[in-house]
Amino acid sequence: MTRFVEGAVRVSVPATSANLGPGFDSLGLALDLRDELEGEVVPEGLTVEVTGAGEGSVPLDESHLVVRSMRAAFAAMDAAPPGIRLRCANVVPHARGLGSSSAAIVGGLVLARALVAGGALLLEDDALFQLAAEIEGHPDNVSPALLGGFTVSGHDDDGYWTVGSGVDPRISVVALVPPQGVSTEAARGLLPDAVPHADAAAGAGRTALLVAALAGRPEHLLRATRDYLHQEYRRPAMPASLDLVDRLREDGVPAIVSGAGPTVLAFVDRPATTRRLLERCPQGWAAHALAVSTRGAHVLG
Repeated sequence: MTRFVEGAVRVSVPATSANLGPGFDSLGLALDLRDELEGEVVPEGLTVEVTGAGEGSVPLDESHLVVRSMRAAFAAMDAAPPGIRLRCANVVPHARGLGSSSAAIVGGLVLARALVAGGALLLEDDALFQLAAEIEGHPDNVSPALLGGFTVSGHDDDGYWTVGSGVDPRISVVALVPPQGVSTEAARGLLPDAVPHADAAAGAGRTALLVAALAGRPEHLLRATRDYLHQEYRRPAMPASLDLVDRLREDGVPAIVSGAGPTVLAFVDRPATTRRLLERCPQGWAAHALAVSTRGAHVLG
């Protein structure tokens, strides 16, 4: 018989940025901007409280993404809690390309596992990753949300896979977040079914260079973040973001659209650059100077 832990459990989960320019649907980076979830198994019912991002707009019932993810994890462990109390303190902005859905999915899975006695044995890390990627539909955000750091991930006949790669400690990012979001579905719907072979080859080269640049050659980040596969096609959905990316890159800043956008992410390797970028934040946008988070989702003590 399944036994649940007594009392509340808290989980911290990071924001993430996927694609990073050329690494479409494969590269992901965890950022030090974190949501916190608190859950408890109770005698009956479901109570969901949300503060911060999404407050007043996300559902507070079984359709809430964290709840759905928790249910999936409980089912995988053959566990059926009589009731759940959930509190979400959200910092990661929604529909901005910073992995809010992946944070909800991974956070919910890790939280549910922690609420089951011996949950780590019933749902090991790889199985949890597979489940997270299945719920999200792709692994590029859920991988760094779970593992932290910089990851390369994908899907083949054996399922979803992911590999961590190093990040030079000098590298951090500045995220410039516009006030209005863009849905991932809308952004993905603008992509063509095929791209020229030359663009695909150029993208592959830049993706490989980006892995090396992040690992210890930040002087190559501007060239490495040049995208050929998706950003320009998405300009109609986020013209202000792409215009800002263009201006920053003309000034030598390795700027990209974060995930499906519309957040603009710029890589920096010195404090003076960070200060200048924060000063260039457009009026009405939010600016965040963020470290790369080396720790993924985890239970708080």
